[in-house]
Amino acid sequence: MALGTLTAQGYYKGNQIFQGNGTTKLFTLTESFFDPIPTLEGEFNVYIDNTLIASTNYTYASPVLTFTAVDINSNVQAIDGAPLLNATISVELNHYDQSYGNYQNIKLKDIVNNFMMGYVGSGKLIKNTKRSDVLFHAQRGVQELSYDTLRSESSQEIEVSSALSMPLPHDYVNYVKVSWISNSGDEYILHPIRKSSNPSALLQDSDYNYIFDADGKLATAENSETWKRFKDNTTTDASKSEYWYTTDPTRVGTRYGLFPEFAQENGCFLIDQTRGLIHFTSNVSGKIVTLKYISDGIYGDTLVHKFAEEAIYRHIAHAIISNKINMPEYVIRRYKKERNAAIRNAKIRLSNLKTEEITQVMRGKAKHIK
Repeated sequence: MALGTLTAQGYYKGNQIFQGNGTTKLFTLTESFFDPIPTLEGEFNVYIDNTLIASTNYTYASPVLTFTAVDINSNVQAIDGAPLLNATISVELNHYDQSYGNYQNIKLKDIVNNFMMGYVGSGKLIKNTKRSDVLFHAQRGVQELSYDTLRSESSQEIEVSSALSMPLPHDYVNYVKVSWISNSGDEYILHPIRKSSNPSALLQDSDYNYIFDADGKLATAENSETWKRFKDNTTTDASKSEYWYTTDPTRVGTRYGLFPEFAQENGCFLIDQTRGLIHFTSNVSGKIVTLKYISDGIYGDTLVHKFAEEAIYRHIAHAIISNKINMPEYVIRRYKKERNAAIRNAKIRLSNLKTEEITQVMRGKAKHIK
């Protein structure tokens, strides 16, 4: 957390992001974003709005970074060196490399190049095809395999503010798990809300007539009254809702007809697809929340695990052949079978089952139960 009123917002180890307010020059690096915290000034680079800042423009005494008036960049800094209002300050480790472990993956452009070289040409599987067609089917293959075959799970962690909402990631397709983190690092699962929603709330005048904006469209409120009332209903207070579980010992044995999905005190969340937000119940305020979600694999630099490389080749081949006119049906069925077989093999390989791990887990079945 930065000094003053600034709050750090980072996304991975080795990078910390601050928001400038035009006056603050001191920023504190934290272990939440650096493990360990840098000890020397030359171990990281500093950017303001993606502009690299000269090392003479700041000093560093671990863990505090201080901007100075020396060699300032007037486009992003005030005269005294303070980053301008709403400027984004990013501190990144020099040796931090997001490509660690990426040898297990192959880039999509390399898959396209390999396919054009190995599958297209005279005397090969496909006599001729456009590179753009191969790229299109490769992207579609990555998207389809990302949903149930490839390791496409991404994650992000934030601290929930009093607004009780989190923007959905840009590459979000569906969620895997939403949980809040305890002081010991344990994850407590949050469950989806099924008893409420956040519909579009139409604005009305005193006579209950609809209000229209300057463009003639119906005016709507930022949030509905339905959600406002629900989020104020703290899940640990059973007197406010018939659905929530309570640990009050005086009510033990009186909660007949309890819904198991609500029999927990962790809190709940609601995904607002229209607004692109995840809303949380009030007892999640101030907690660290982790969202694990599925991406389609296309956002950013697209990578494919090498265990699934053959499946992508087979998918491209089947897609191209099945879209050619006058192609015999038996040929299309043959390549469809090869595609399905390659996908099954990829699923088995990516399942990452280890005999020793399974054995250790199954030993729990032999426990004596009193």
